[in-house]
Amino acid sequence: MNCSVCGRALTQYDIGFYKKLVNRGAEECSCIACTSEHFRISEAQAWEMIRRFQKTGCLLFPPEGSETE
Repeated sequence: MNCSVCGRALTQYDIGFYKKLVNRGAEECSCIACTSEHFRISEAQAWEMIRRFQKTGCLLFPPEGSETE
């Protein structure tokens, strides 16, 4: 799957972040960079949010500690 905005190949983190913020049932997603831009937050803020979601057990993301930014 590729980003619906910039065309970049998506990771599980991109897909999870988009689905968490926009629509859990989404079939098209955007990457963290494009999603962050849309919501007017930095990518660093997005990764902070992802880490918080992981700590609370959100299954949209791989287990905590396995991300590669």
